[in-house]
Amino acid sequence: MKQFIVETSARHVHVTKEDLETLFGEGYELHVKKMLSQPGQFASEERVDVVGPKKTLANVSILGPVRSATQVELSLTDARSIGVTAPIRESGDIEGSGACKLVGPKGEVEISQGVIAAKRHIHMTPADAAEYGVADKDVVSVKVETNGRSLVFGDVVVRVSEKFALAMHIDTDESNAACAVNGTMGEIVK
Repeated sequence: MKQFIVETSARHVHVTKEDLETLFGEGYELHVKKMLSQPGQFASEERVDVVGPKKTLANVSILGPVRSATQVELSLTDARSIGVTAPIRESGDIEGSGACKLVGPKGEVEISQGVIAAKRHIHMTPADAAEYGVADKDVVSVKVETNGRSLVFGDVVVRVSEKFALAMHIDTDESNAACAVNGTMGEIVK
């Protein structure tokens, strides 16, 4: 039984250099709070408010490094609570997605698209993919056994890159549904 870690990806924001400077000031750089499981990725000290038509999610973490497009990743519960649309998409696929306002200490940014609920996925290296018998963009099911809430997640996208480390990512709604905790493991079931 080949297993891998299942990590909960809480609500977060990715920003462009330009939007970072609008939110925090000219020449501003992100400060690493903690490194994440994916190589080179980090949670920053910086936080912003995500504003929708119904309410605001305060102090949402910015993940670094900066990206080529600003993107807000929310659970569907978060999105509904603030009144924004968040289609289920792979990270980076923001065309025609939801809109919101980001508020930082020095300014605000209105994004006309970029709000998504991240499609559940497994990061793998090419060697991991070969070991698990899958390929990039395959869609699999993953069994997660937990205390009283075991379940099988369908529609899990396999993402393969030399830059990745083996881990599955689910959002907080999915994590809560499975009663997933730190150290929860998953296995691909065909």
